[in-house]
Amino acid sequence: MSLIGKKAPLFSAPAVVNGQIVENFTLEQFIGKQDVILFFYPLDFTFVCPTEIIAFQDKLEEFKKRNTAVIGVSVDSEFSHLAWVNLPRNKGGIEGVTYPLVADMAKTIATNYGVLAGDYTYNDEGEMIFEGSPVAYRGTFLIDKEGTVRHCVINDLPLGRSIDEAIRIVDALQFNEKYGEVCPANWSQGKEGMNATQDGVADYLSKH
Repeated sequence: MSLIGKKAPLFSAPAVVNGQIVENFTLEQFIGKQDVILFFYPLDFTFVCPTEIIAFQDKLEEFKKRNTAVIGVSVDSEFSHLAWVNLPRNKGGIEGVTYPLVADMAKTIATNYGVLAGDYTYNDEGEMIFEGSPVAYRGTFLIDKEGTVRHCVINDLPLGRSIDEAIRIVDALQFNEKYGEVCPANWSQGKEGMNATQDGVADYLSKH
């Protein structure tokens, strides 16, 4: 079920922030203050995941310019996050990552956001089993300052996401909020928007 247009599920969980463990990291602290890019990744110490996490770190200043927080979540523990953050990149680590990495060991955050790559069920003997993969898909959510989910994209496990697209979608949201215009196909920062009327559409199409 899509979360678009709905309030983002809040959470309080352990996280690693700037190399330190925070026991009760909350999403709620950003409500009313910042937009949030909340992204899920499958596991620490894997292959595609560090490329995404480091790519977000490399673009972190761009998100800060847009008053947007970046938060990563996986089903690993905070201790796994901390070990990974402290491991040099040339040894497979993500040393230097400063934004929050949330520990979702109970898988409740991933479940509430609809990105858990499987589910608990029961076999014929009545024993609880897990069908699928007990990790999160590569979900990316844009949550606005009011705590509403405005955008999401969910990639299957092998498919790395585009951090530039995450920046573009933040720009689109903030453009709409500032000017009241909508963003047509392939819009990016610096391009003109469009009035959400028949006349506005016709005028835009006549120019393109």
